[in-house]
Amino acid sequence: MASYPKSLVLLPLTLCIFYITSQLWHRQYYPHSRPLLKYRFDDDSNANQDCDDGSCFKSRDILENPDYEDEFKGKWELASENSGISAMHIILFPNTNKAIMLDAVSLGPSNVRLPVGIYRLNPGAWQKYVDYRALAVEYDAESAAIRPLKILTDTWSSSGGLSANGTVVISGGWSGRGRSVRYLSGCYHACYWKEHHWELSAKRWFSTQHILPDGSFIVVGGRREFSYEYILKEGKRIIYDLPILKETTNPSENNLYPFVFLSTDGNLFIFANDRSILLNPETNEILHAFPILRGGSRNYPASATSALLPIKLQDPNPKEIRAEVLICGGAKPEAGMLAGKGEFMNALQDCGRIEITNKSATWQREMMPSPRVMGEMLLLPTGDVLIINGAKKGTAGWNFATDPNTTPALYEPDDPINERFSELTPASKPRMCHSTSVVLPDGKILVAGSNPHSRYNLTSGSKYPTELRIEKFYPPYFDESFASYRPSIVSKFKGKMVKYGQNFVIQFKLDELEVSSNDLKVTMYAPPFTTHGVSMGQRLLVLATKELIDVGSGIFQVSVMAPPTAKIAPPSFYLLFVVYRQVPSPGTWVQIG
Repeated sequence: MASYPKSLVLLPLTLCIFYITSQLWHRQYYPHSRPLLKYRFDDDSNANQDCDDGSCFKSRDILENPDYEDEFKGKWELASENSGISAMHIILFPNTNKAIMLDAVSLGPSNVRLPVGIYRLNPGAWQKYVDYRALAVEYDAESAAIRPLKILTDTWSSSGGLSANGTVVISGGWSGRGRSVRYLSGCYHACYWKEHHWELSAKRWFSTQHILPDGSFIVVGGRREFSYEYILKEGKRIIYDLPILKETTNPSENNLYPFVFLSTDGNLFIFANDRSILLNPETNEILHAFPILRGGSRNYPASATSALLPIKLQDPNPKEIRAEVLICGGAKPEAGMLAGKGEFMNALQDCGRIEITNKSATWQREMMPSPRVMGEMLLLPTGDVLIINGAKKGTAGWNFATDPNTTPALYEPDDPINERFSELTPASKPRMCHSTSVVLPDGKILVAGSNPHSRYNLTSGSKYPTELRIEKFYPPYFDESFASYRPSIVSKFKGKMVKYGQNFVIQFKLDELEVSSNDLKVTMYAPPFTTHGVSMGQRLLVLATKELIDVGSGIFQVSVMAPPTAKIAPPSFYLLFVVYRQVPSPGTWVQIG
């Protein structure tokens, strides 16, 4: 066998090391804003076309890396021992890391006083008295500080949402103020509610509110109110009959707080008890009746939970963007009557999923890991769905439920059917009737409230005492091993308005040498007004991504297209997230209009 000089044997290895080192050095000091990948979303006609000239998007032959996964099932953290009130209602305040929490007048007194010298005259149910206790607070999710807020009218079982300019708008409520609409905007040095006592045409108690493409709101239903109306809309107040509400009521009602979602075609999906329709809010015409969702009742007090699933704006035909609704849990129609007698039926365990943009669609059925009533359904920045809180037996109401369901469930809507659910780390505290939760800007879940009693009952020996403690739940993407893969948005959007259909750029940090565009997505989240298991106005959009550029020093730049119309994204404030292999960045507030 011939022998070769040792220098010749080592030469290929030396050249290989030199090449790799030079490429890394060149990448660090001379990135030249090099495009990494460009996308194409409309069809596959240029799937393998060379995109260096910028003429096409998204090469189809590049395989994405798998999402980061491991056995971490999330964790719980006690955030505050005393929030002052039991949060029956909750909503994020835009451009902040703060939540507005509200409770009912008649269930107190609360555990926090108004500032010295400030009080409210509580008309009460039987006699008037001066009340120095707060019924609402501003909660700082970072410091856990609370600021008591003065509000005059009773928001018990009201509805709400964020307006186009970021004002919190709350409608309806209990007693003589069921026709009230309240406004809260600007909460820096002081917080003041503007309250209009007769703005609604009917008393709206247990109704649902949703923002519309023109920035106005629709308010649907309420106890013994089989109708709907609009607020912030020009013209005189008009009540419109909604027959489905009268047709679906039963001895336990089971059609309060109907599920209402704005579809991608501008029509409204309205679900009550076990039936649903499509309503045109411009003509007030009922366009379609969907099949019955069989198996039981789904609305208060049977109290299933529901969400409009993430809207994907990469669909090939932007004129036909699909929209799907998921409804999970609930109770048998007779469960509420039996719970009043101390008999607690098992909650429903099934879910129904339907494409509301397809008039021939039928319900697709699947099972949760456990039964649940009074749960809350939240859309995570990743596009997954979190189901949290509630009970396994009974219904909503005062001591109408038992057997708390403390185990959150994660639903991954893009997985095959019957493989979408998994269970996460259980909580140590039951969250029963009147509990709430909300997605925070950093991606954690704020969990608050729980008061199944007709008055505050803070006795530790009580079976389910009134809960003033606040917790945070860390979803699985907070696995510590993912910390180095978490993007961080560096672009600033405060004070800027993103226009519909506009291309805009997001810069973000990521500790990766190579980032594939197929591993990246950008989501926009409309935070909901949450109460009684209903997350009003909640919406998650997966934006069309055009170009990803490495600008050097660990900074990347992604170009995205804003939602095309207000039917897709009603004007308001959203949280913007960059998601890398299912690990989301902290969100940043952005206004669209």
